[in-house]
Amino acid sequence: MTSVIDYVPGNTLLHRLNPVTKLAVAAALIVATLLADTYPLLVGLIVLTLALGAYAGALRRLASLLKVLVPLAVIMLALQTAVVRTGAPVAAWVTTDGLVTGSKACLRLLGVAMPLILMLSVTKMGDLANACVEVLHVPYRYAFTFTTALRFVPVFSQEMTAIMEAQTARGVEYDTRNPFRKLRLMLPLCVPLLVSSVGKTDATALAAEQRGFYLRTRESCYKRYPLVARDWCALAACAALVAVGVAL
Repeated sequence: MTSVIDYVPGNTLLHRLNPVTKLAVAAALIVATLLADTYPLLVGLIVLTLALGAYAGALRRLASLLKVLVPLAVIMLALQTAVVRTGAPVAAWVTTDGLVTGSKACLRLLGVAMPLILMLSVTKMGDLANACVEVLHVPYRYAFTFTTALRFVPVFSQEMTAIMEAQTARGVEYDTRNPFRKLRLMLPLCVPLLVSSVGKTDATALAAEQRGFYLRTRESCYKRYPLVARDWCALAACAALVAVGVAL
């Protein structure tokens, strides 16, 4: 079972960038999305992210993410139209200001969520941790904690699926369309998932300690992560993207 943050092998320019540069690209797309205030720029940033995903072979991951985000965006639009009551009335309680505010919030939600997932899909977790330690001088324990938490996301997802399948075999119906009933059915699953996660965390901590985790330093990694010409060009493009977001 694959996850949206699993590594997608490839030899594209996006794959060959320094992991820190990939984080900078994701951060630039996110910042530009948050700063943008026009529909063409917001839509353009989403299209740019999807184009990068198609180029890197991770478009399916982004499409899977969109299946989750689009319903959330629709709910956000409905809430915004219900809360924002200024502007000319359109229909019922919906106003022009509510539609504008809600639609831009929806586009920002899509534009903020996809870039980081894209960059994680084209970056190995080990390279990400080591590059953050070497280039950004992040203490290794923090970089290891961050990447390990990301690695556990698909593991916990598989654990939840296994628990739900076991409960389904016992007659529990999770395919109900009532969201409140589904929430009530899924809340008891948090207990076995919590017990399983604590066990995995304890085993991981013990294994890391036995392998000399606290002896790890910045110089311990045998692989180097220098910033080369393509990385500096990408960073310049990131700066220009943020400037466009500020201007527009």
